[in-house]
Amino acid sequence: MDTSNQVSTVECPSCGKANRVRAVASGAPHCGACGKPLPWLVEADESSFHAAVEQSSLPVLVDFWAPWCGPCRIVEPVVEQLSRERAGHLKVVKVNSDLAPQLTQRFNVRGIPTLILFEMGQAVDRVTGAPAPPTLRSWVERHLATRQPT
Repeated sequence: MDTSNQVSTVECPSCGKANRVRAVASGAPHCGACGKPLPWLVEADESSFHAAVEQSSLPVLVDFWAPWCGPCRIVEPVVEQLSRERAGHLKVVKVNSDLAPQLTQRFNVRGIPTLILFEMGQAVDRVTGAPAPPTLRSWVERHLATRQPT
């Protein structure tokens, strides 16, 4: 399944308007009504990963997960909250590891959840397992703080 043309509907946290957001686009999505940045949380698979992650102008947090994984369900709300809090500065991409064996092999994913931060198309850091929400949040924030604004 190619998810590169995937379009999802996202409610603007600022004004509540529904917006259509593409999985792959240049820049960051903004609300069509108020112009504020929108959370960018999308799914990718083996056919769309390169465009969704490695060609993104924003830093990308990739969440390798599986539907049967308990720790993945623990991390999921924190990952989704980060996409809302860091709207306009972070793209979050979820990859179902059961459906993307070549990606899990390519990135040496040995356990899930595995979260990998990408900057300018390159993996820069990773966390495996379910860290406490404050630990996960500070890990992401530390990386974003060192990034030069675009």
